[in-house]
Amino acid sequence: MLGPAFVAAIAYVDPGNVATNLTAGATLGYTLVWVVVLASLVAILVQFQAAKLGMATGESLPRLCRQRFTRAGRLMLWLQAEVVVLATDLAEFVGAAIGMQLLFGMPVAVSAVATAVISLALLELRRKGRTRPFELMSAAALMFVGAGVGYDIAATGNQSAAGLAAGLVPGLGGPGAVLLAMGIVGATVMPHAVYLHSALVQGRGITAEAARRQPGLVRRILRWDCSLALGVATVVNVSMIALGAGLGTATGGAWTGDLLAAHDELGSRIGGAAALAFAVALLSSGVSSSGIGTLAGDVVMKGFLGWRVPVHVRRIVTMTPAVLALFSGVPLTDLLVLSQVVISLGVPVVLFLLVSFCRDRSLMGPLVNAPQTTWIAGAAAVVVALLGCSLPVLMLFDL
Repeated sequence: MLGPAFVAAIAYVDPGNVATNLTAGATLGYTLVWVVVLASLVAILVQFQAAKLGMATGESLPRLCRQRFTRAGRLMLWLQAEVVVLATDLAEFVGAAIGMQLLFGMPVAVSAVATAVISLALLELRRKGRTRPFELMSAAALMFVGAGVGYDIAATGNQSAAGLAAGLVPGLGGPGAVLLAMGIVGATVMPHAVYLHSALVQGRGITAEAARRQPGLVRRILRWDCSLALGVATVVNVSMIALGAGLGTATGGAWTGDLLAAHDELGSRIGGAAALAFAVALLSSGVSSSGIGTLAGDVVMKGFLGWRVPVHVRRIVTMTPAVLALFSGVPLTDLLVLSQVVISLGVPVVLFLLVSFCRDRSLMGPLVNAPQTTWIAGAAAVVVALLGCSLPVLMLFDL
């Protein structure tokens, strides 16, 4: 039963996280560390509930929605989920494209196609029933991204332990802070990872009936899986903010988070090894998470609508907006941050669905949520929903 959370955790260190966290560190220092930590705690709770839901019912979250909602409701839920998946795919393709451009000088549009090919090759492992190798490769990718960011922090230096501690105190640091905070929430609490995780725990030789007979054991294993995987992801995300803050300080505020410029700054100020570590970490993040996005899209469409599109066809369709965006010449880092804001708007939907299902004893049996868990998850959904509704006003006044 250990392993699915490490697959889902790849979504928590994707290129959208890299861009959003580095930009937050470069422009606001350690101010938004508290947002990363709180969002990560919510993510652990959410992924635990998603896995528990899949174990208790033997169904994915989208499939349960198809069983319990009207046709119009299912269609609306599917449409918002597809928007989230497309925004996620956009971030992953753009990040991998930047990584390939930095490493090989490859045009970003061509590298997007290369990313699609590599991610499809990874998905073949799972499609052919090789679940454990797929999970081990996901865990290795998570560690690899963390190692690259860690090396760059050590090489850059210029870190402030006092600043990091102060960043744990809630507060906003200036213009654009709210937008970046929403981007961090969207990059950290990933809706598509929730839909996917509820499906990943199935087909592991343990039926829903067996899980219900051993609720204590199921809860302990899922807690370990989610806490270990997402705990590593949390450390990596906080490290990204620290790297952004250190590099921003080293450049006297001249660097504001652009990924291409970050590579150049690392190379010129520290050396080729630091620049190489950054490019490899970004490429690993994009390639590994792109496969997760395609897998999540398959779960979403099959679950909500009962349709199944071949993975190869779906990959071609979902990569099209990313390739068009890359051809358009828009600033790539800004595009990554904006994609995370779009994703954040889907977070309340998936949280409300989880709370509704996991508090239902007739559905969950002995694995039903404790009342305090329901209250905490419900409060998190309300806060994120209020932030999402107020986002247009906050952006208008540049708060």
